[in-house]
Amino acid sequence: GAILLFIVVILVSFVNRIQQPRIMSASEMQANGLYAFETPRDFGDFQLVDHRGDPFTPNALEGRWTLLFFGFTHCPDICPTTLSFLARLVEQLDGTEAANTQVVLVTVDPARDTPETLADYVPYFDPDFLGVTGEFIEILGFARSLNAPFRKVTADDGSYQVDHSANVMLINPRGHFHGFFKAPLDLAKVKVTYRSARYLWEH
Repeated sequence: GAILLFIVVILVSFVNRIQQPRIMSASEMQANGLYAFETPRDFGDFQLVDHRGDPFTPNALEGRWTLLFFGFTHCPDICPTTLSFLARLVEQLDGTEAANTQVVLVTVDPARDTPETLADYVPYFDPDFLGVTGEFIEILGFARSLNAPFRKVTADDGSYQVDHSANVMLINPRGHFHGFFKAPLDLAKVKVTYRSARYLWEH
């Protein structure tokens, strides 16, 4: 009887441990591609607009976790791949985690990416995702404060692409820059490090 009881106790604690998020140290998280800042950064004021025509200001980042990505609708590969990845990630989060996570694409090509253009593009990946645009100078400042430089690359025929960071920024519910997921992104790793970052911040 004692041996059976011992096995049951081991099994129960094992199952409990599986259900608990595995909490990683900062160096473990970094090895998995999440660079979390020791002190999350307040990145100041900004005035942008989302694809529904609502103002996108610091308030829009408060009260929940935000996964934010810089890209544009004419982007051939990185942007659709990253947005599909984030849609899969959100699908795999638990109820409260998913409800408490917003995904935002901030365009680096505001000349072409109007709110209407973004409204046609972003919800295709997930109806809850938010597309954000605004004045070029505002976007440039916002991107710089998140260490996400970008630049326009014009081809001989006058068409252009925009070179930009492929990292996904993590913003905590205070609206502070918490860290970033370094590309290339791996679903299992991002999921466990995101969960750890949230847990550590909340406790």
